[in-house]
Amino acid sequence: MRAVIKGTGSALPRTRVSNAELAKRVDTSDEWIVERTGIKFRHIAEHDETTSSLATQAAQRALDAAGMAACDIDLIVLATATPDQTFPATATTVQENLGCNGCVAFDVAAVCSGFLYALSVAESMIRAGSARNAIVIGAETFSRILDWEDRTTCVLFGDGAGAIILSAEAGEKGVLATRLHADGAHNQLLYVDGGAGTTGTVGKLRMKGPEVFRHAVVNLSSVLKEVLAESGESIDDVDWVVPHQANERILDATARKLKLSPDKVIKTVDQHANTSAASVPLALDTAVRDGRVKSGDLLVLEAMGGGFTWGASVIRY
Repeated sequence: MRAVIKGTGSALPRTRVSNAELAKRVDTSDEWIVERTGIKFRHIAEHDETTSSLATQAAQRALDAAGMAACDIDLIVLATATPDQTFPATATTVQENLGCNGCVAFDVAAVCSGFLYALSVAESMIRAGSARNAIVIGAETFSRILDWEDRTTCVLFGDGAGAIILSAEAGEKGVLATRLHADGAHNQLLYVDGGAGTTGTVGKLRMKGPEVFRHAVVNLSSVLKEVLAESGESIDDVDWVVPHQANERILDATARKLKLSPDKVIKTVDQHANTSAASVPLALDTAVRDGRVKSGDLLVLEAMGGGFTWGASVIRY
């Protein structure tokens, strides 16, 4: 049995902010942001929009796409670095909102790689027989942990959620291989200086961009080669790479390093900015709904985030 994607969904906050609008609040410009990142817009959550509300919307749309009901679900794994509360898990709020009464529900924290980690956990549980139908979600409200006085970071991020339905099914489709990594030695390159836990402080995101960029290109190209080798596929077999949408320059540099055609890389960073754990499922849902990703396509999902954590998954859609 394999874990097969049966449906995708996504959700974005109501408020869409352009670079020009952001420049009225921050010492920046549209030209500066686009040249360095490729970002043109991002969505920012209003006071009544939370990580759980966005996650619920994305999950419901994925259920609708799969033609399934909430009562069919026996597992929810939600990846987020911005939970509604320190505890309980935001996944339990989504469970209640959807009406998935009694199913297993928990959060995974691996920042921008969180969706890949959550996907791996859910896929493993399905293969082990402890779950049959799972909702895997990446959801974030990163705008609430940004330092809006730091123009080098606050322009990079947005809010949103993406979700997939995974179901146990025999056949050629499904998750073929996943590889995950972490290296805590690089904590101080991308982190939040306080917040949840025992610090008793309200934290803000801090990042050393150039160093993160260098690690991202090396780690992502390496893990893509690694996961393809494990799956028995080659780079030429890949129909689409669905990467973490952090920075267009990282996406282009990684593609060049792999000798991969840029036409095979799904890009939504210009419209959504970096939505952390939500970015991969958001990009996947966008490409599924606009018709680029079709049944039978070979996909590679990949991401790297704070920790550092990074990973990739090969999936026959």
